[in-house]
Amino acid sequence: MVGILIVNKPAGMSSRRVVDIVARRAGTKRVGHAGTLDPLASGVLVVCLGWATRLVPFVQDRPKSYRARVLLGRRSDTDDVTGAQTEVPDAPRPTRAAVETTLRTFVGEIMQVPPQFSAVHVGGQRAHKMARRGKSVPLEPRPVQIHGITLVEYEYPQLVLEIECGSGTYIRSIARDLGHDLGCGVLLSELVRPRIGDFSLAGAVAIDNLETRPIAELLLPPLAAVADLPRHKLKATDCEQLTRGRPLLCPAGCRYPAGGVVALIDAAGQLQALAEHDAEEHLLRPRQVFLPGCSG
Repeated sequence: MVGILIVNKPAGMSSRRVVDIVARRAGTKRVGHAGTLDPLASGVLVVCLGWATRLVPFVQDRPKSYRARVLLGRRSDTDDVTGAQTEVPDAPRPTRAAVETTLRTFVGEIMQVPPQFSAVHVGGQRAHKMARRGKSVPLEPRPVQIHGITLVEYEYPQLVLEIECGSGTYIRSIARDLGHDLGCGVLLSELVRPRIGDFSLAGAVAIDNLETRPIAELLLPPLAAVADLPRHKLKATDCEQLTRGRPLLCPAGCRYPAGGVVALIDAAGQLQALAEHDAEEHLLRPRQVFLPGCSG
């Protein structure tokens, strides 16, 4: 059982729970997800099965889109509605123009501090486990990429935002920091992820369908996880070279990016390996080889 499963995770369920359901239905323990969604959030969760779990980093690196509803005038220890909330006394009511101006400061590469209740490791422990014990831990800011933020709706105390961002971004942190900059406090109340890369809700499977349909019918091929990479078609002799860990001669005129990763596919269009393009030596050096053989 190998492939990519796009699940529409419901709010109130952990990403780990989705993985457990898929593993049980598929009859395998080799299951992992790319890009955690908090229990509060719903939307696209990409689940990889079998050796396709080795492709998780490529899915995680794809841009993500979110639709977030936030509440102004409040704060919480989790930066969302699941935590202990407090109202901000005499909180100002910012104008739409002020909100839009402030949101523009979040676009680009920014330094972001993760929430206290997050999966970040601190001294070998998860931050959220320490936070639940009442221990506040210093979390270092880290660079994240925000491609764009759009204010969709604003009727105090609620804002609806559409956010396009890169890997590692915490939407709860955006809400928290927006509230700080506006001087009124903000927390996240609802979050939907409509898309990761080319994977969208339109092609996602509901949890209930996992119980009624065979998993094999719902899987996408592993190649879908690296669909944005250039592709090199293998010959039968190339497959033998790959299984021995030997580089392949890049054909004359190949224009793959120098140092870039190339998806190696067989005649049947199946992903067999990933290679790095050595432009100086005109070679494709194996980076990951997935199957012991392929059809030429």
